[in-house]
Formats: sequence, structure tokens, C-alpha cells
Amino acid sequence: MILSACPHRPPCDGCPRFGASGIARATRETLQELARAHGLPEVAEHSGALFGFRHRARLAIRGRLGAPKIGLFEADSHRVVHIPNCRVQHPLINEVAGVVRGALAQAQVTCYSDRAHLGVARYLQVVIERRSSTAQVVLVVNATSAEPLVQCLELIRARLGSRLHSLWLNFNTQPNNVILGSPFHHHCGPATVAEEFGGAAVHYPPGAFGQSNLEIAGQIVGHIRERIPARARVTEFYAGVGAIGLSVLDQVSALTLNEVSPASLAGLEIGIAQLSAAQRDRIQVVSGAAGAATDAARDAEVVIVDPPRKGLDPPLTQLLATRPPEQLIYVSCSLDSFLQDLKLLQAPGALKLAQLTAFNLMPFTDHVETVAILRRAVLC
Repeated sequence: MILSACPHRPPCDGCPRFGASGIARATRETLQELARAHGLPEVAEHSGALFGFRHRARLAIRGRLGAPKIGLFEADSHRVVHIPNCRVQHPLINEVAGVVRGALAQAQVTCYSDRAHLGVARYLQVVIERRSSTAQVVLVVNATSAEPLVQCLELIRARLGSRLHSLWLNFNTQPNNVILGSPFHHHCGPATVAEEFGGAAVHYPPGAFGQSNLEIAGQIVGHIRERIPARARVTEFYAGVGAIGLSVLDQVSALTLNEVSPASLAGLEIGIAQLSAAQRDRIQVVSGAAGAATDAARDAEVVIVDPPRKGLDPPLTQLLATRPPEQLIYVSCSLDSFLQDLKLLQAPGALKLAQLTAFNLMPFTDHVETVAILRRAVLC
């Protein structure tokens, strides 16, 4: 597939494979080789829209007073590439970035300098709520008070009008590359963005993790739902706000959800509170690191894991390898860590890889989201 050139490349490196269809060749070959080694059929690949698919974006803010740049860092630098017409972002994200840029300039808000650790505006996070077509907007600032930013916030609220879902400040005064700090200031609008996967409403506070490509995320959830046996006892580790776990609640007899992030736990609590009493009675939430919550898997027939890029916590890997559930569903965002975990999970011979599916969650990048089904081996 040949696509027209992106006006921001170079130097923007956000889509290193811009114009290429499907997942990267090297990634595809690795997955196909893994499938062949386990006697599995060719790995199916699922893709979606190539443009406007990003419903969530974190953009850096740098530049001079009165002339901010909002976009992505050039590779291996803190130089921001201004991307006002990014084609992979939802159009409302581009609109929000333009409004915020104008508000920062008019209100004379300084831009952050990494070298000097001075300046106020650091990052912009925008999340689109599909059902309302509005934007949750978070301005990340090198400040400890909202007072100097009130004029800027009011300009953003007035100019976005009905397209604004909610407006927040996030205070991050640490001299590092972490984007979000801990404290949030809620300026206006609802407390969470709401989405639906498999009929269940899930809620995202501004500090909670969420997928940017909701079309493909929905495909992944649907793929998992189809593989959950009726009335099974299910445990999910790294559950986030419950996008996967709550979507299968109508199919299972018991659901245990583990999560460590306070923001995601807050969103999960909101989603559970909106369920019926009978539904809530089937759910248990275990907070804390997955490696310290392994007891949550002991009675589960199906375990779902959706770990961060580093892969599974070692104590959880050990438990699943030595006391395997009937079925393990592994959702991987890093092929390298998945391959390492897979070796450890299968080493005792109690789990066997049964299915691999690839999802093109982040088109034009080297990333692939892999869903693997492992089943308990039948011992003769």
C-alpha cells in the first residue's frame, strides 16, 4: 500500500513505517516461526483504520514564550516536532492541540525547558470519549498551584465549548522524563471518560492507562470473550480499569481483578459501582502488584494477563508455570518480553501454546499486540 506523504516526516518519528500496511515484516516472521515451532496454523493478523484511529494522545509542549510547539519529540532528543495536522490522531485531538497552543500564547504561559527545568507547560494529554465526541484535556505543568493558569484554562474551556468533556491540570515538578505527576486539579467536566467493551461500561480517570486505538482494543476484547468458557471462574492480572475483565462478566461465574495503579483502581471502582448487586457479588478486586497477588489465581479456571512492556512479574510466572490454570490468555504489548515469559511458562511442561493472534494496534510502527492462548497440558 502506498500512501501520500506525511507533512511532518521527517523529523517526526511517530510513524516510522508510515505508508506500510500490516505489522512489521520481522515481527510477522517471528510470530510465524513461533507458530510453526508449536505446530500451529499461520498467525492471523487483524487491522483497522489507518487514519484518525488514535483516541488518546500525550504530546510534549516546548518552545518560546508566545510561540509554543505541541507534538512529539524528535528521536533521542527533547526537540519537539510541531504536528498540527497529524493524520493518525482523531481530528478532535488536533483541534484541541491548536486551541491549547493559542491559549498558552495568549495567557503568556511559559513552555518547559528540560535543561533548565524552568517554564510551566510540559505536556498535553487528550482523550476522546466516543459516545459524546468530546475531549478530556489534561495540561501537565511544572507548577504546584492552579492559580497562575486560570486564564489559560478559561480560554481553553471557552474555545472548545461543547467539544470539551473535562479540563484538568496535572502537577509535575520532577526533573525527569515521567509525563504525569501524582496531583490532579479538576477544573470542570465529568470525572471520567466512559467507554464500552462487550456491553460493559468502563471508566477512565485522567491518570488511568487506556489504549489509544479503541477499534483494535475492541477487537481484542471480543477475541478474548469468544474464548471464555461459560460459567468459568476467571482471574485477570494487570486489569486496569476493567476493559477486558468487566466485558466477560456476563459469561463467568466468578471474576477476580488485580491492579496496582491507584488511578486505574479508582476507575474500576466506578465501573463496578454501576453494576447490579448480583453482578457485583461475582467480582472480587485484589489491589497491589501482580507478583504479590498470586493467590488470586489459585481457584481460577481461566487466567488473563495483560502485563506492561516488561512482562509478567516473576512470582506470577512461577505460579502459572507450576500450578497452571486450564487456560491462560496472555495479551502482550512487547514481543521480546512475551517470548521470554513463554519459555518460562512452558518449561515445566504443564502449559502448551495453543493459539497465536496478532493485532495491528499501532499502525505504521514496529509494535504488535499479541494474544496467546495457552492450555494445561494433558499428561498421559
